[in-house]
Amino acid sequence: MALTRRQKEVLDFIADFLDRNGYSPSYDEIAVGLHLASLATVHKHIGALEDKNYLRRSFNRSRSLEVTSKFADEMRRIRRDAGPPLSIPLAGRIAAGAPVEAVAGTETLSFSDFAGNEDTYALEVRGDSMIDDHILSGDFVLVERTTEVRDGEIIVALVRGAETTLKRLYREANDMARLQPANAGMEPIRVPLADLQIQGRVLAVLRKYR
Repeated sequence: MALTRRQKEVLDFIADFLDRNGYSPSYDEIAVGLHLASLATVHKHIGALEDKNYLRRSFNRSRSLEVTSKFADEMRRIRRDAGPPLSIPLAGRIAAGAPVEAVAGTETLSFSDFAGNEDTYALEVRGDSMIDDHILSGDFVLVERTTEVRDGEIIVALVRGAETTLKRLYREANDMARLQPANAGMEPIRVPLADLQIQGRVLAVLRKYR
């Protein structure tokens, strides 16, 4: 049986609270946590989740809500259908200078914020204009599609409708833009802001070694 959006929010809230605290939330905590108008609304949603066999409650004790195996089974199915996880274990930290102790932990490095966002895309870098920012020819940059950027950010820009370039943006007097390379051997590009179409800002750099 399908859940409404609000029923799913209530179920997720209860499951997350149970996972973090080891006991179920009170009805007041559910109402406050989900900004529900009244306890009657909480009762209504919990009753509907019971009828759909997602929740179980005991009437002889407080904090009696339990998530049924049906919910766990559906979460496993959703994760399976979603394909490989968009995260990898963060095994520790390593110094590029003096050695430091590497300690394995339980943290993960998630790429879901990038891969799950339709406004994020990748570009392969060609050229050496950004080498002092450690962006090399052959690297891949992850770009957020936006026209709202701050001075000093690395952007993807279309210049005079013809040339796309990767540079740091600085706005100057008289409605001019300076596209600053990160290479001491190259000169900045100066163009009127009207001739510049900002296509996105760089979020991250990826480099393959094989």
